[in-house]
Amino acid sequence: MKPPICVICGKRFVPSEGGDIVYFKKTDNDIKWIEEIEETGKVEHPPYAEWFCLEHLSLARKYEHLPIREALKKIKEELGI
Repeated sequence: MKPPICVICGKRFVPSEGGDIVYFKKTDNDIKWIEEIEETGKVEHPPYAEWFCLEHLSLARKYEHLPIREALKKIKEELGI
């Protein structure tokens, strides 16, 4: 797993103090990745999940119904970055 660093602003944080990982809608490729991980027993950061600091968490959750690429694009558009 990746350490808790916000994908939007790069801020490192302690999840118990705010911020969390957000799991977005899985694509067909994500489902294939899950199957491969289950077969191999590897532990890796899911390609459909990302960390968000407390400042960006609610915005990320607003788009968790979308695949991660679409969600990140919408989040950045909304933030003007």
